[in-house]
Amino acid sequence: MDILKVRDRVIFNPEKLKKVSLFDTENFFCDVYCFEPGQSQKVHSHDGSDKVYYVLEGRGKVTVGSEEKEMGPDEITIAPSGEDHGVVNHTQDKLVMLVFMAPKP
Repeated sequence: MDILKVRDRVIFNPEKLKKVSLFDTENFFCDVYCFEPGQSQKVHSHDGSDKVYYVLEGRGKVTVGSEEKEMGPDEITIAPSGEDHGVVNHTQDKLVMLVFMAPKP
């Protein structure tokens, strides 16, 4: 059984959003997304896969469908299959999120 300390896996890249894989199976993935201020994940969609965003630290604007809302620590949301989704770190602080997706596209 793998047990990981999530905060030990947090890595930032000054050039672009850093995605760090925690678990990756045939059916599922769990990543840590690390955003420097101003970095983003462009709005996109996945048919047949649901994605969950959970904020560990910082604040970010999350788009799901036609809505964009600010999320902060200990808040979670889901982007159902086929819905547009994306994230923007619009603050001057770092943003760290856990991201889960199943089934894996």
